[in-house]
Amino acid sequence: MKQGLSLRVSQHLALTPQLQQSIRLLQLSTLELSQEVEQMLDENPFLELTEERAEREDFGLEAVDAPVSEGDRLSEEGDFAPNSIADYASSTSASSTNDEESTPLSSSDEPNWEGDGTTEMTPDDGEWGVDAKAKTNNIDEDDQKDATELARSGESLQAYLHRQAAGLRLSAEDAAALRFLIESLNDDGYLEEPLAELAQSLHPADEEQLHDLVHHFTVARGLLHSLEPVGVGARDLGECLRLQLQALLKTADEDGEWDRIEALQVALAICQQPMELLARRDIKRLVQAGVGSDALVREAIALIGRLEPKPGRRFVDVERNIVVPDVLVVPIGKVGGMPKFRVQLNPDVMPRLKVHDIYANVLRNHKASSSHAGLQQRLQEARWFIKNIQQRFDTILRVSTAIVDRQKNFFTHGELAMRPLVLREIADELGLHESTISRVTTAKYMATPFGTFELKYFFGSGLGTESGGNASSTAVRALIKQFIASESPKKPLSDNQISDMLKEQGIECARRTVAKYREGLKIAPASLRKAL
Repeated sequence: MKQGLSLRVSQHLALTPQLQQSIRLLQLSTLELSQEVEQMLDENPFLELTEERAEREDFGLEAVDAPVSEGDRLSEEGDFAPNSIADYASSTSASSTNDEESTPLSSSDEPNWEGDGTTEMTPDDGEWGVDAKAKTNNIDEDDQKDATELARSGESLQAYLHRQAAGLRLSAEDAAALRFLIESLNDDGYLEEPLAELAQSLHPADEEQLHDLVHHFTVARGLLHSLEPVGVGARDLGECLRLQLQALLKTADEDGEWDRIEALQVALAICQQPMELLARRDIKRLVQAGVGSDALVREAIALIGRLEPKPGRRFVDVERNIVVPDVLVVPIGKVGGMPKFRVQLNPDVMPRLKVHDIYANVLRNHKASSSHAGLQQRLQEARWFIKNIQQRFDTILRVSTAIVDRQKNFFTHGELAMRPLVLREIADELGLHESTISRVTTAKYMATPFGTFELKYFFGSGLGTESGGNASSTAVRALIKQFIASESPKKPLSDNQISDMLKEQGIECARRTVAKYREGLKIAPASLRKAL
């Protein structure tokens, strides 16, 4: 083989550490960004939180709609490094209107991003209701609260049960067994593990001790079933419903409600049958099983539908599911008869970071020393981090402003007025890559007059119309939901009928597409929506 030398010229994109960090920060959610900031504050001594708080209006870009190239935005070189996010936030502003462009800031309002440390200084179960009322076993008058109120107060299901158990007169062994079972419940209030397995987990010394543990657990489970909320400690859905029906049956018997007792007894018999029959509302097979007459079975199924299938659901900490919006869309009046909206970042989610001026001053005064190269690198990393966070919020605001401009009918009339929109349209308008728009719209939320939505919600494919235009899939889903909400409970609309109704509106939508959208909305088929 002959050897030789050759020269080849090629180009490739090298991801610098700053560019990698910029891309990673862009795709983080608000919670993940907060965790990243906490980690950086722990690792980098040149970063610190500032107590300064910017006003809600003072966030944004000088020119929201001006396209910026990736090279200019992600350049690692240059002195475009801010010293404080709070300074940046309080010195820039943006607003989005339907008919007007954003007004650039004056030169005197431009942020000072020369962070050299020179500043002198001196932190679906919606179909189920709750018919089995909570009883007042072993609870004082002052402690009788609604479970929802207790959940809002932050009390967990386990704490609520322990408080009731404290009022029972039990032996030390039974009290310990009851505490163990309470701590073994899942979030829905079910005791899924068999008692034998729970006993085995305590590593009994011999078979006799294992038998004693199972006995104490059996007694404790009976006590658990007598506590609030009714149905807690059940092993499965069938037992949970039976416990609630037994409680209702006892109350009806004490009150002399003889007409209701018969329906409750039939409901109890239904819950002893396979749950598939109840889920399918197979009235014919239930009648054949001998649980009751057709009319009684229908009444019993309606009664079961008002029970609570997850007794512990009301105690789940709902705050962990609260969404904090990244962007706020605020109506600010009308211009020429058209509503005007302002798009602004949520100041509560913006970390107020700055370079530690004292440390930066000391390092600047000893810049000539070669032993401080590592500290110089840390200082530069702090400035990069602040710049990348600002760039992240800049991009979010620019994309949000473009979305509001494209979907202005939604902010006026609601989801029925949504228009088709794809990522590429926003990318072309802002001069960004489509993948960048995808990162921005994932796990970022916008608060609107109609609620809080993920930015991806405003994007959707289009369905053809008779006029040759396109209708947004989001608007079609809203129309389907509207049709179903106004249907007759005794004669619900089938997917074919909904498809025909959409065609009457000029929207070409096949039955399979209607079924897909309906399932996406978590709406049951017509056979299960029919009132009994």
